[in-house]
Amino acid sequence: MILALVLAVAAPALRPHTEGTIDPKHRLVEGVASDGGTIWASSVLDRSIIACRRTCVVIAELPAGLHPLGIAWDTQRKWLWVAADCPKLPGVTPCETGAVVALEPSGRVRKRLSPTLGSFHPGDISASAGKVFVSDSQNGAVYALTPNGRALSAIVPPGAGKSAQGSALDASGKRLIVADYSEGIASVDLATGARTLLPRQDGKPLRGIDGVARCGDRYFGVYNGTAPGRLISFTVSASGIQFEEVVEGLSFPDPTQIAIAGGQLMMIGDAGWEQAAKPATKVREPARVLAFPLSAICKR
Repeated sequence: MILALVLAVAAPALRPHTEGTIDPKHRLVEGVASDGGTIWASSVLDRSIIACRRTCVVIAELPAGLHPLGIAWDTQRKWLWVAADCPKLPGVTPCETGAVVALEPSGRVRKRLSPTLGSFHPGDISASAGKVFVSDSQNGAVYALTPNGRALSAIVPPGAGKSAQGSALDASGKRLIVADYSEGIASVDLATGARTLLPRQDGKPLRGIDGVARCGDRYFGVYNGTAPGRLISFTVSASGIQFEEVVEGLSFPDPTQIAIAGGQLMMIGDAGWEQAAKPATKVREPARVLAFPLSAICKR
Protein backbone atom coordinates (compact mmCIF):
# COMPACT_ATOMS: atom_id res chain seq x y z
CA MET A 1 0.00 0.00 0.00
CA ILE A 2 1.23 3.46 -0.80
CA LEU A 3 0.26 4.72 2.64
CA ALA A 4 2.58 2.32 4.42
CA LEU A 5 5.38 4.84 3.85
CA VAL A 6 6.83 6.30 7.07
CA LEU A 7 6.25 10.03 6.89
CA ALA A 8 8.72 12.62 8.08
CA VAL A 9 6.12 15.29 8.79
CA ALA A 10 3.16 14.54 11.02
CA ALA A 11 -0.19 15.78 9.71
CA PRO A 12 -2.19 18.10 11.98
CA ALA A 13 -4.84 16.25 13.95
CA LEU A 14 -8.13 17.03 12.23
CA ARG A 15 -11.37 15.23 12.95
CA PRO A 16 -14.43 15.40 10.72
CA HIS A 17 -17.94 16.22 11.80
CA THR A 18 -21.19 15.55 9.95
CA GLU A 19 -22.52 18.56 8.01
CA GLY A 20 -25.60 16.75 6.69
CA THR A 21 -27.09 13.44 5.67
CA ILE A 22 -28.54 12.36 2.33
CA ASP A 23 -31.54 10.07 2.06
CA PRO A 24 -30.50 6.43 1.41
CA LYS A 25 -32.83 6.32 -1.62
CA HIS A 26 -29.93 8.06 -3.37
CA ARG A 27 -27.94 4.85 -3.57
CA LEU A 28 -24.80 6.25 -5.20
CA VAL A 29 -23.67 9.73 -4.13
CA GLU A 30 -20.46 10.66 -5.93
CA GLY A 31 -19.58 14.35 -6.18
CA VAL A 32 -19.61 17.15 -3.64
CA ALA A 33 -19.30 20.94 -4.00
CA SER A 34 -20.02 23.99 -1.87
CA ASP A 35 -20.09 27.79 -1.93
CA GLY A 36 -19.57 27.95 1.82
CA GLY A 37 -23.30 27.93 2.55
CA THR A 38 -24.99 25.36 0.35
CA ILE A 39 -23.52 21.90 -0.15
CA TRP A 40 -24.33 20.13 -3.42
CA ALA A 41 -24.02 16.43 -4.12
CA SER A 42 -24.54 14.30 -7.22
CA SER A 43 -26.87 11.31 -7.06
CA VAL A 44 -25.62 9.14 -9.90
CA LEU A 45 -28.28 6.51 -10.52
CA ASP A 46 -31.31 8.82 -10.46
CA ARG A 47 -29.43 11.55 -12.44
CA SER A 48 -30.09 14.12 -9.71
CA ILE A 49 -28.30 17.06 -8.14
CA ILE A 50 -29.01 17.52 -4.43
CA ALA A 51 -28.69 20.81 -2.52
CA CYS A 52 -28.18 20.64 1.25
CA ARG A 53 -28.80 23.56 3.57
CA ARG A 54 -30.86 22.75 6.66
CA THR A 55 -32.25 19.82 4.71
CA CYS A 56 -31.28 18.14 1.46
CA VAL A 57 -33.54 18.47 -1.61
CA VAL A 58 -33.26 17.59 -5.29
CA ILE A 59 -32.89 20.74 -7.41
CA ALA A 60 -32.25 19.22 -10.84
CA GLU A 61 -32.55 16.01 -12.83
CA LEU A 62 -30.22 15.65 -15.80
CA PRO A 63 -31.52 14.57 -19.22
CA ALA A 64 -31.86 10.84 -19.90
CA GLY A 65 -28.50 9.21 -20.54
CA LEU A 66 -26.51 11.68 -18.44
CA HIS A 67 -25.56 10.64 -14.91
CA PRO A 68 -23.81 13.26 -12.71
CA LEU A 69 -20.42 12.32 -11.33
CA GLY A 70 -17.94 15.05 -10.33
CA ILE A 71 -19.30 18.53 -9.57
CA ALA A 72 -17.65 21.89 -8.88
CA TRP A 73 -18.82 25.35 -7.81
CA ASP A 74 -17.73 28.26 -10.02
CA THR A 75 -17.37 31.28 -7.73
CA GLN A 76 -17.14 33.75 -10.63
CA ARG A 77 -20.10 32.65 -12.74
CA LYS A 78 -22.11 31.40 -9.73
CA TRP A 79 -22.78 28.15 -11.56
CA LEU A 80 -22.46 24.50 -10.60
CA TRP A 81 -20.48 22.53 -13.18
CA VAL A 82 -21.31 18.85 -13.57
CA ALA A 83 -19.33 16.07 -15.27
CA ALA A 84 -22.02 13.71 -16.58
CA ASP A 85 -21.56 10.31 -18.19
CA CYS A 86 -22.95 6.77 -18.34
CA PRO A 87 -20.97 4.70 -15.79
CA LYS A 88 -20.85 0.94 -16.22
CA LEU A 89 -23.51 0.01 -13.69
CA PRO A 90 -26.66 -2.10 -13.71
CA GLY A 91 -29.55 -0.12 -15.21
CA VAL A 92 -27.33 2.50 -16.89
CA THR A 93 -27.48 2.55 -20.69
CA PRO A 94 -24.02 2.62 -22.34
CA CYS A 95 -23.14 5.74 -24.33
CA GLU A 96 -20.36 7.03 -26.57
CA THR A 97 -20.24 10.57 -25.23
CA GLY A 98 -20.96 12.26 -21.93
CA ALA A 99 -21.21 16.00 -21.33
CA VAL A 100 -20.30 18.90 -19.10
CA VAL A 101 -23.43 20.63 -17.78
CA ALA A 102 -23.58 24.03 -16.08
CA LEU A 103 -26.44 24.71 -13.66
CA GLU A 104 -27.67 27.77 -11.85
CA PRO A 105 -28.15 27.27 -8.08
CA SER A 106 -31.87 26.89 -8.82
CA GLY A 107 -31.11 23.90 -11.04
CA ARG A 108 -31.70 25.64 -14.37
CA VAL A 109 -29.39 24.38 -17.13
CA ARG A 110 -27.14 27.10 -18.61
CA LYS A 111 -24.73 25.07 -20.75
CA ARG A 112 -24.19 21.58 -22.12
CA LEU A 113 -20.82 20.94 -23.75
CA SER A 114 -18.88 18.02 -25.22
CA PRO A 115 -15.70 17.87 -27.35
CA THR A 116 -16.44 17.91 -31.07
CA LEU A 117 -14.39 14.80 -31.87
CA GLY A 118 -14.04 11.34 -30.34
CA SER A 119 -15.59 9.70 -27.32
CA PHE A 120 -15.88 11.62 -24.07
CA HIS A 121 -16.31 10.10 -20.63
CA PRO A 122 -15.90 12.85 -18.00
CA GLY A 123 -15.59 11.81 -14.39
CA ASP A 124 -14.25 14.76 -12.41
CA ILE A 125 -14.33 18.53 -12.81
CA SER A 126 -12.83 21.57 -11.11
CA ALA A 127 -13.45 25.32 -11.27
CA SER A 128 -11.13 28.07 -10.04
CA ALA A 129 -10.45 31.71 -10.96
CA GLY A 130 -13.02 31.53 -13.75
CA LYS A 131 -11.36 28.48 -15.33
CA VAL A 132 -13.03 25.08 -15.63
CA PHE A 133 -11.23 21.76 -16.17
CA VAL A 134 -12.74 18.33 -16.78
CA SER A 135 -10.96 14.97 -16.89
CA ASP A 136 -11.67 11.81 -18.88
CA SER A 137 -11.29 8.72 -16.72
CA GLN A 138 -11.08 6.35 -19.69
CA ASN A 139 -8.33 7.85 -21.83
CA GLY A 140 -6.46 10.26 -19.55
CA ALA A 141 -7.44 13.43 -21.40
CA VAL A 142 -8.02 16.74 -19.61
CA TYR A 143 -10.10 19.52 -21.15
CA ALA A 144 -10.38 23.22 -20.35
CA LEU A 145 -13.34 25.50 -20.94
CA THR A 146 -12.34 27.93 -23.69
CA PRO A 147 -12.12 31.63 -22.73
CA ASN A 148 -15.41 32.39 -24.52
CA GLY A 149 -17.10 29.62 -22.52
CA ARG A 150 -18.49 27.97 -25.64
CA ALA A 151 -16.36 24.84 -26.02
CA LEU A 152 -13.94 22.40 -24.41
CA SER A 153 -10.33 22.29 -25.56
CA ALA A 154 -7.91 19.45 -24.77
CA ILE A 155 -4.94 20.55 -22.68
CA VAL A 156 -3.88 16.93 -22.17
CA PRO A 157 -4.73 14.93 -25.30
CA PRO A 158 -6.35 11.48 -25.17
CA GLY A 159 -3.74 8.81 -24.55
CA ALA A 160 -1.18 11.09 -22.91
CA GLY A 161 -2.36 9.73 -19.57
CA LYS A 162 -4.44 6.69 -18.63
CA SER A 163 -7.20 7.62 -16.17
CA ALA A 164 -7.42 11.32 -15.34
CA GLN A 165 -9.29 12.10 -12.13
CA GLY A 166 -9.41 15.17 -9.87
CA SER A 167 -7.62 18.41 -10.66
CA ALA A 168 -6.78 21.71 -8.97
CA LEU A 169 -5.39 24.95 -10.34
CA ASP A 170 -2.26 26.12 -8.51
CA ALA A 171 -2.07 29.47 -6.73
CA SER A 172 -0.35 31.14 -9.69
CA GLY A 173 -3.08 30.10 -12.13
CA LYS A 174 -0.41 28.84 -14.52
CA ARG A 175 -0.32 25.15 -13.65
CA LEU A 176 -2.95 22.45 -13.21
CA ILE A 177 -2.28 19.59 -10.80
CA VAL A 178 -4.06 16.43 -12.02
CA ALA A 179 -4.38 13.00 -10.45
CA ASP A 180 -4.05 10.15 -12.92
CA TYR A 181 -5.33 7.05 -11.16
CA SER A 182 -2.85 4.71 -12.86
CA GLU A 183 0.18 6.97 -13.38
CA GLY A 184 0.21 9.30 -10.37
CA ILE A 185 0.11 13.05 -9.80
CA ALA A 186 0.91 15.21 -12.84
CA SER A 187 1.58 18.91 -13.38
CA VAL A 188 0.27 20.49 -16.58
CA ASP A 189 1.75 23.80 -17.78
CA LEU A 190 -1.27 25.71 -19.10
CA ALA A 191 0.86 27.86 -21.42
CA THR A 192 2.74 25.04 -23.16
CA GLY A 193 0.63 21.95 -22.42
CA ALA A 194 3.69 20.16 -21.03
CA ARG A 195 2.66 17.33 -18.69
CA THR A 196 5.11 16.23 -16.01
CA LEU A 197 4.60 13.34 -13.60
CA LEU A 198 5.54 14.25 -10.03
CA PRO A 199 7.04 11.46 -7.89
CA ARG A 200 6.36 11.28 -4.17
CA GLN A 201 9.18 11.65 -1.65
CA ASP A 202 10.48 8.10 -2.11
CA GLY A 203 10.66 8.47 -5.89
CA LYS A 204 7.57 6.35 -6.61
CA PRO A 205 4.33 7.56 -8.22
CA LEU A 206 1.37 8.40 -5.99
CA ARG A 207 -1.25 6.22 -7.66
CA GLY A 208 -4.85 5.58 -6.63
CA ILE A 209 -5.84 9.22 -6.07
CA ASP A 210 -9.38 10.21 -7.03
CA GLY A 211 -10.68 13.66 -5.99
CA VAL A 212 -8.27 16.59 -5.57
CA ALA A 213 -8.67 20.08 -4.07
CA ARG A 214 -6.28 22.89 -3.09
CA CYS A 215 -6.12 25.16 -0.05
CA GLY A 216 -3.26 27.68 -0.11
CA ASP A 217 -0.11 25.80 -1.11
CA ARG A 218 -1.46 22.47 0.13
CA TYR A 219 -3.39 19.94 -1.96
CA PHE A 220 -5.77 17.32 -0.65
CA GLY A 221 -6.59 14.04 -2.32
CA VAL A 222 -8.76 11.00 -1.79
CA TYR A 223 -6.82 7.75 -1.87
CA ASN A 224 -9.11 4.83 -2.73
CA GLY A 225 -6.69 2.52 -4.49
CA THR A 226 -7.46 -0.06 -1.79
CA ALA A 227 -10.29 -0.33 0.71
CA PRO A 228 -10.80 1.37 3.05
CA GLY A 229 -9.86 4.74 1.61
CA ARG A 230 -7.83 7.58 3.14
CA LEU A 231 -7.68 11.35 2.96
CA ILE A 232 -4.18 12.64 2.22
CA SER A 233 -2.51 16.00 1.70
CA PHE A 234 0.55 16.92 -0.31
CA THR A 235 2.69 19.85 -1.34
CA VAL A 236 4.32 20.33 -4.74
CA SER A 237 7.92 21.30 -5.44
CA ALA A 238 10.14 21.29 -8.52
CA SER A 239 11.32 17.78 -7.65
CA GLY A 240 7.95 16.18 -6.92
CA ILE A 241 5.45 15.95 -4.08
CA GLN A 242 5.60 15.44 -0.33
CA PHE A 243 2.50 13.66 0.96
CA GLU A 244 1.03 12.58 4.29
CA GLU A 245 -2.21 11.32 5.75
CA VAL A 246 -4.45 14.11 7.01
CA VAL A 247 -5.43 12.02 10.02
CA GLU A 248 -3.22 8.99 10.47
CA GLY A 249 -5.25 5.78 10.65
CA LEU A 250 -8.59 7.44 9.82
CA SER A 251 -10.27 5.53 7.00
CA PHE A 252 -13.48 5.69 4.98
CA PRO A 253 -15.47 2.88 3.33
CA ASP A 254 -15.73 4.37 -0.18
CA PRO A 255 -14.50 7.98 -0.51
CA THR A 256 -14.35 9.57 -3.95
CA GLN A 257 -14.35 13.36 -4.29
CA ILE A 258 -13.81 16.42 -2.11
CA ALA A 259 -14.50 20.16 -2.04
CA ILE A 260 -13.13 23.10 -0.05
CA ALA A 261 -15.25 26.11 0.93
CA GLY A 262 -15.92 28.18 4.02
CA GLY A 263 -12.74 27.03 5.75
CA GLN A 264 -13.74 23.38 5.54
CA LEU A 265 -12.93 20.36 3.43
CA MET A 266 -16.06 18.36 2.60
CA MET A 267 -16.35 14.80 1.42
CA ILE A 268 -18.79 11.92 1.26
CA GLY A 269 -16.95 9.05 2.87
CA ASP A 270 -19.14 6.25 1.53
CA ALA A 271 -20.24 6.92 -2.06
CA GLY A 272 -21.96 3.54 -2.45
CA TRP A 273 -20.30 2.08 -5.54
CA GLU A 274 -20.39 -1.47 -4.19
CA GLN A 275 -24.13 -1.31 -3.49
CA ALA A 276 -24.77 0.25 -6.92
CA ALA A 277 -22.77 -2.46 -8.70
CA LYS A 278 -24.51 -5.21 -6.70
CA PRO A 279 -28.08 -4.04 -6.08
CA ALA A 280 -28.86 -7.15 -4.04
CA THR A 281 -26.50 -6.10 -1.26
CA LYS A 282 -27.76 -4.70 2.03
CA VAL A 283 -29.81 -1.51 2.20
CA ARG A 284 -27.67 1.61 2.13
CA GLU A 285 -27.28 3.79 5.19
CA PRO A 286 -27.82 7.54 4.72
CA ALA A 287 -24.78 9.12 3.07
CA ARG A 288 -23.03 11.59 5.40
CA VAL A 289 -21.43 14.81 4.23
CA LEU A 290 -18.27 14.99 6.35
CA ALA A 291 -16.43 18.25 7.01
CA PHE A 292 -12.86 18.84 8.21
CA PRO A 293 -11.94 22.31 9.56
CA LEU A 294 -8.87 23.60 7.72
CA SER A 295 -8.02 26.86 9.48
CA ALA A 296 -5.19 25.19 11.41
CA ILE A 297 -3.20 24.15 8.36
CA CYS A 298 -3.95 26.36 5.37
CA LYS A 299 -5.46 29.60 4.18
CA ARG A 300 -7.45 29.90 0.97
